[in-house]
Amino acid sequence: MLQATAVAGAVTATGAAKKGVTTYVFVTGANGVATADPELALRGYRTVGVELPGHGPAEQFHASYQAPQDLATFASLPSPVAGVTLDDHVAATVKAVRRAAPHGPVILVGGSLGGVVITKVADAVPDLIHRLVYDTAFCCTRLRSAADYLGTPEGKASLVPNLVKGMVADPRVIKASRTNWRTNDKEFLRAAKEAFMAEASEGEFLAMLNTLLPDESLQVPVADARGHKDRWGRVPRTYIRHAKDRTIPLALQDRMIREADAATPGNRFQVFTVEASHAPTAEATRKIIEILDRLGK
Repeated sequence: MLQATAVAGAVTATGAAKKGVTTYVFVTGANGVATADPELALRGYRTVGVELPGHGPAEQFHASYQAPQDLATFASLPSPVAGVTLDDHVAATVKAVRRAAPHGPVILVGGSLGGVVITKVADAVPDLIHRLVYDTAFCCTRLRSAADYLGTPEGKASLVPNLVKGMVADPRVIKASRTNWRTNDKEFLRAAKEAFMAEASEGEFLAMLNTLLPDESLQVPVADARGHKDRWGRVPRTYIRHAKDRTIPLALQDRMIREADAATPGNRFQVFTVEASHAPTAEATRKIIEILDRLGK
C-alpha cells in the first residue's frame, strides 16, 4: 500500500514537473520540413516542429524527382501547396501552440518566411506565447508582406532572384513555385550556395539542400503579415541576426527590427547576432542553440 502510494506520488510529481517545461515550437521557412531540435531536448526542453499544410514529404516527393529525373513529368504534377494561404499556416501553428501551452511556457521560433507565420499566430493567441523568436526571419510592420520587404532598397541585395534558375514548372500552371533542389546543374548549385550557405563545405551545403521540399506556396510571401500592436505587439520578442545572410540581407533584418521597435516602443526586440549565413552551418547552429537555451531558462 505504501509502495503504491509512493508510486502514485511520483507520477503526480512528474506530471507537475512537466507542467513547467518550456516547449520550443519551430516554424520552418520556405520549402522547409517540420523539424524539432534534439540538442534542446537533451537540455531538458520539449521541442516540436510544425508540419505546415502541403509540406509533408509524402505529399511532395515523387518518383520523377528521383535520379534519373523525369523533369517533364515532375513539372506537370499538381502541387499540394496550390491555394495554401498564410491563414492555413497560422491555423496549423495555432493548433500546435494550443497543444503545447498546457505543459508550460511556449517559445515560438520562426525562421525566414516562418516569421510571417509566428507574427500572425501571436495575433491569434498572444496569451499562449511566452516569447517570439525571429531567426533571420521576416517581421512585417510598416510594409504588409515578405515580398514587399524584399522589394525595398535593403532587400534588393538579396540573392533569392538567382534561384529562379532552378525552377522546373510554370507557376501559373501549378499555382506554386517548384524548384529542383536535386539538380546537378553547377550554375544553379553555385547560386544556391551563395544565397543560402556560402561559408559551408560542399558536403554540408548539399546535405542542407537535400532537406528542402520542391514546392512552396505563391500566396504566403505576398500575404498581409502585419501584427496588431495590442496583440502581437505585447508578446516579448527576440531577433537573431545572421550577419552573413545573403537571402535576407543584414540591412533588411535591421530595418525590420527598427520598424517593429518603432511600432511598439514599450516592447522592443531583444537582439542577438551570430556570424551565420541564411542556413547556418553546424558551428553557427550551436551558437543559436545557446541563445535559445538562455531564453528558456
